[in-house]
Amino acid sequence: MNFALILFVLSVLTGLVTLADYVWLRKQRGAEAREPWWIEYPKSFFPVILVVFFLRSFIVEPFKIPSGSMVPTLVVGDFILVNKFTYGIRIPVINKKIIDINQPRRGDVMVFRYPDDPSLDYIKRVVGLPGDRIEYRNKRLFINGEEAQRKALPDYLHRERISYSKQYSEKTGEVDHAILVEEDAPAAVPFVQQFPFRDNCAYNDSGFTCAVPPGHYFMMGDNRDNSADSRVWGFVPDGNIVGKAFFIWFNMGELTRFGGFK
Repeated sequence: MNFALILFVLSVLTGLVTLADYVWLRKQRGAEAREPWWIEYPKSFFPVILVVFFLRSFIVEPFKIPSGSMVPTLVVGDFILVNKFTYGIRIPVINKKIIDINQPRRGDVMVFRYPDDPSLDYIKRVVGLPGDRIEYRNKRLFINGEEAQRKALPDYLHRERISYSKQYSEKTGEVDHAILVEEDAPAAVPFVQQFPFRDNCAYNDSGFTCAVPPGHYFMMGDNRDNSADSRVWGFVPDGNIVGKAFFIWFNMGELTRFGGFK
């Protein structure tokens, strides 16, 4: 469901009714006559819908985490906020950038439109920038030939299935963040789709190597062995960017999950 398009249409319709009443309809029915419901309701809702549309399109947008691909940073059920202007101002609905502000940085947690189906919003971590060479070899990340710094953390307990995963602190760009690695999962990518610039990647039993094309980004989930990401479906074009995730504001299953993350 394209909620931005729905809000846009509602804003236009209620705005047209409000304008028509101000310019013409009010004069036709007289000053003492009561507004009919089909005028009263749109006029009442118009400012509310307009404010929500503006805030959601240009300032901040709420999302709910539907999967465990970003565990332990984000867990299923987290309601998060996404900054819509960090990477530039975009025209709502068509998502075309008109004002450039900042570029995504390695380590950012970013929401974007899934390249195979732009009606779906995905969330992953930016690992590769345009021009980068990304290697994931025997479950170790290399960016432009340099291995990402990593240190062991206490094992992570998955409460939903009562099991543990190896947990590490990994530095991606300037961001230190936690990742999960399953020791018994194969190092090779289990399946790979055909995607634009597929020839930029080489896969083998130990992992893969990809050269990120201009205007695209390489995304990976923090739950490394349980994330379908750029390793599987390819690069994310700049035009698919939605915004930068920055804050957890609610989780019904874990009320203590509140605040910023990295």
